[in-house]
Amino acid sequence: MAAPTTYLLDANVFMQAKNLHYGLDFCPAFWDWLIKNNADGRVFSIEKVYDEIQAGNDELSVWAEQRGESFFVAPDQAILPALARVSTWATAHTWGSQQRYSAAAVNTFLQVADYYLIAGALAHKHVVVTHEVAAATINKIKIPNACHSLGIKCMTPYEMLRLERARFVLGAHP
Repeated sequence: MAAPTTYLLDANVFMQAKNLHYGLDFCPAFWDWLIKNNADGRVFSIEKVYDEIQAGNDELSVWAEQRGESFFVAPDQAILPALARVSTWATAHTWGSQQRYSAAAVNTFLQVADYYLIAGALAHKHVVVTHEVAAATINKIKIPNACHSLGIKCMTPYEMLRLERARFVLGAHP
């Protein structure tokens, strides 16, 4: 029997959920689902995403603070070779035969949570969950592009919720 899928969530999953479809004030079931699946060892994020959320200094930052290190995991030893592999890919990757990511794009990527998110997924065989969309651009390294190139599965939050058969229903449901 295959091991259950584990998901590593990008900051935009939390931020867009709070600001759009799953506000903390009117859709607590989404947040409860995240908490339950984290407790079951299936849904996580990383410390760098926590830092991005904390910068918002809002109700989402309070929610994240309440989750702590069990939800927003710190880098471990296993991530070190993965960080090196992702860094090598980012600095050497080309689109077609001539274009490569700009030096500014690579420099930015290596300083933000995306780099650690991808390395964490690579090291621990997690699925990356993000709202980002792949794009052929030299000015920004997109999470889905990196995941695809490195053999990491990547999906949207909606794909994750459907795959996991999440149900957010009011009252009894037939």
